[in-house]
Amino acid sequence: MWEVMFWPVMACVLLPWLLVYLGIHVVQRGIIFIDIAMAQMASLGICVAVLFHLDLESPATFAIALGFTLVGAAIFSFTGKRDSKVPQEAVIGISYVVAAAAAVLLLSRAAEGDEEIKNMLVGNILLVTPGDVWKCLGLFAIVGAFHFVFRKKFALASFERDAAYQQGVRVRLWDFLFYASFGFVVTGFVRIAGVLLIFTYLIVPAVCGINLAGTFRNRLLIGLLIGLIGGVLGLFLSFRFDLPSGAAIVCTLGGLLILVTVAAILKRTRP
Repeated sequence: MWEVMFWPVMACVLLPWLLVYLGIHVVQRGIIFIDIAMAQMASLGICVAVLFHLDLESPATFAIALGFTLVGAAIFSFTGKRDSKVPQEAVIGISYVVAAAAAVLLLSRAAEGDEEIKNMLVGNILLVTPGDVWKCLGLFAIVGAFHFVFRKKFALASFERDAAYQQGVRVRLWDFLFYASFGFVVTGFVRIAGVLLIFTYLIVPAVCGINLAGTFRNRLLIGLLIGLIGGVLGLFLSFRFDLPSGAAIVCTLGGLLILVTVAAILKRTRP
């Protein structure tokens, strides 16, 4: 069992940390579904690669998928204006639906289309290879370093947008850089985890952290702990009961969110 589970466990230990960090920013910005929309755009790029029979592990496939996410980053940064009459969530929802429908259309022309649709949705982290883990970890480290260097700008754009505008910060530019770096992360992880698991890793640990803590640091630490427990426990349940790994982790994290929410309510009502 250990030989089979080692690299999937390593993926769940080493990779979600950046997703949790980004998820806290996403929740604070109030654009919850942007992550699933970006993941679906990356999947659409991979569908194009499938249609042209490209190696799904090749740089060309990664470049195509990243290109689609960067288009999404440009759209979402441009539409995130304070005086816009159309809520940004509407734009995000439309983008997701169109990208998902386009992916179905493309894969309908491929012989392996049905299987690829399933892989894009739920993934199979049990099949992750050492190369997958190290490549993703390297990419995440680069993106993480970028966010660390410019952490004050990103924090201002996410948590104090009015103050950012008043200080003359180019908020739309920093929005684009946030979404673009977000796109790198999503593109690197979507082939391993699938769209649903990416969304869950981004949102559930972040919401757990926000429910239980008041500072960014404590929220991040709690989110990392929740992501670690949910990922490893979900993997074990997947292996033990022969369940789809992505769906098992999603449901496990959902269960942890319920427990944390109940604990937070009890904490607030305690005299």
